[in-house]
Order: sequence, then C-alpha cells, then structure tokens
Amino acid sequence: MPTYHIEMMEGRTIEQKKQLVEAITRVTTEILGTAPESVDILITDVKRENWATGGKLWSERS
Repeated sequence: MPTYHIEMMEGRTIEQKKQLVEAITRVTTEILGTAPESVDILITDVKRENWATGGKLWSERS
C-alpha cells in the first residue's frame, strides 16, 4: 500500500487538496496497478513562519 506524505504551506483550499489527492491516487493506480482504497495520502499544512528557504523564513519574505 503506497503512502504519500505531503508537506506544504498552509493556504490551499479544501477543493485544491481534494483535486490533488484525486490526481495522485489516479496516477498511482494507473502506474502501480493498485486499488484506490490502498493509497494513503497525509497532508501536513505548515505555517509560513515554520518554513525557511535560503536562510529566510517564508513569513519574512515580501
């Protein structure tokens, strides 16, 4: 059973997350030949203040 862990900055809508998990599940079943019910996807929303790139917090970017 494939399990995906997705971390992304908060702010996406429920509809966007729904479309994302549907697409990941569809592609997984096509490529791996597994049942949709066996695909688990965990989404973690991360606050911008807890994510940094290039030594700068995203909450400090303009």
